[in-house]
Amino acid sequence: MTIPDALAELSTLLGDRLSRSKSDLDLHGRSETHFAPTPPDAVAYPETTEEVQALARICARHGCPMVGWGAGTSLEGHGLAVRGGVVVDFARMNAVLEVNASDMDCRVQPGITREALNTELRATGLFFPVDPGANASLGGMAATRASGTTAVRYGTMRDNVLGMKVVLADGRVIRTGSRARKSSAGYDLTGLMVGSEGTLGLVTELTLRLYGQPEAISSAICAFPDMGSAVDAVIATIQMCVPMARIEFVDQATVEVFNAAAGADLPAAPHLMVEFHGSDASVAEDARRFGEIAGEFGATGFRWATLAEERNKLWKMRHDAYWSILQSRPGATAIVTDICVPLSKLAEAVEETRADIAGSFIPGPILGHVGDGNFHAILMARRDSAEEMDEAKRLSGRLADRALRLGGTVTGEHGIGMGKLGYMEREHGAGWSVMGDIKRALDPQDLMNPGKLVPPA
Repeated sequence: MTIPDALAELSTLLGDRLSRSKSDLDLHGRSETHFAPTPPDAVAYPETTEEVQALARICARHGCPMVGWGAGTSLEGHGLAVRGGVVVDFARMNAVLEVNASDMDCRVQPGITREALNTELRATGLFFPVDPGANASLGGMAATRASGTTAVRYGTMRDNVLGMKVVLADGRVIRTGSRARKSSAGYDLTGLMVGSEGTLGLVTELTLRLYGQPEAISSAICAFPDMGSAVDAVIATIQMCVPMARIEFVDQATVEVFNAAAGADLPAAPHLMVEFHGSDASVAEDARRFGEIAGEFGATGFRWATLAEERNKLWKMRHDAYWSILQSRPGATAIVTDICVPLSKLAEAVEETRADIAGSFIPGPILGHVGDGNFHAILMARRDSAEEMDEAKRLSGRLADRALRLGGTVTGEHGIGMGKLGYMEREHGAGWSVMGDIKRALDPQDLMNPGKLVPPA
């Protein structure tokens, strides 16, 4: 029983939808960040749950690893086939299967992206709010328990996945959850699968919670005299229960990238980017209250955007920030680390991180979804410089240590993959070994995305 034997059977099952071309293997062996390329042995393009089930049975019989693939936007090496095998690309499973407007939910295949889903939903008056920035696939977003710019109001994928259909390592197909808004019926298998990073099974359907499209939307950006003032304004805004839809922080280095890449003319200072959803009256009142709070912390230069075109331009800068920052230092790759801390510790965490990077010899712009205590440092190092790569890893390690010391987590949304395996025992203690026990119970051959998330087998 070998991987070649599995590929021979898979070729019979899928025909030309099992690819072994160099270009396909290279495409599915790359990461968005600093990890070395690891091409798989083949790429499968299934079209139905039944095909995924047959694929899993073949791979289980021959001991062939399986790695799920969505849009390939993960940042911790989640989709890399580090032990070879088959990457299962869900690009052809990208349909909206059902929209239940009266119940405000929908059922979709895993390969559809969040933007494509919202395009499909336009006529219904509903939308799916989770926005990680990249146009990620919803299956991948569920696998990594993604969140993003709107989590402060609408929550993360954990809060918005009602149920799933999952193919397990032995080919069994299970349904988790239901369309009911609550349940006391047994273990929460949906919660187990959301965030499991493909180590427990391959998701082939998702049932998602939807929301009404807001009557009015208003966005703004404003400058602050320093990072501490901006972060303190965020904390005060949340504690005053102002219902923000988005509240994002960008430091001076990120603003300078915005000015260069997007032709913005923002002051070279830390900024907050905010958005309010609701009725015309509620949005106006929320914006007024935020303006008063921000003003107390020295905010200046408010720029408001109520027209869709203006708002889209503003948020496009934020969504493109990662790639714009990378382009600002040609030849560099990034170690992108994200931590999340209790809101009361946010200012301390950001200031300590700023001081660390200021004392370093590599750049590391800071930005993030600070409304829920989550921020990112994009540590840029040249691939051909071992010294710079080591320094980026050192800074990333200090960030993780800081998060744990302050009662937080080493990743608020990017996940563990293989990039943050070294921190799991310190964060979870004996709980990490329990995760390994669950993995072995459902996948005793360690075929589902091996080398990620759980302790080595």
